[in-house]
Amino acid sequence: MSDVLTRLAEVLEARKAADPESSYVAKLYAKGLDAILKKVGEEATETVMAAKDGVPERLVAEVADLWFHTLVLLVQQGHHPDQVLAELERRFGLSGIEEKARRSG
Repeated sequence: MSDVLTRLAEVLEARKAADPESSYVAKLYAKGLDAILKKVGEEATETVMAAKDGVPERLVAEVADLWFHTLVLLVQQGHHPDQVLAELERRFGLSGIEEKARRSG
């Protein structure tokens, strides 16, 4: 799965230099951080609504949209999905309570 994320990150990185008229992602990048954040918020809300509706296919589609737009944000900010995967790996095996205590300590 991380191969898909790596390939997607490469495409998203390339879109930084693309003409905004040629690419949805390039257009988002051209609009700036606030537009990207707004889109992430919209997709998060749609994900919540899909979960409440109880239609599995819709939930999966909305989570895909949320992940995609979150990746757009990561790449725009100079990060890579591997950093998130490494953080998740670091947390693996920790209880949520223990992990949260480490962050706030």
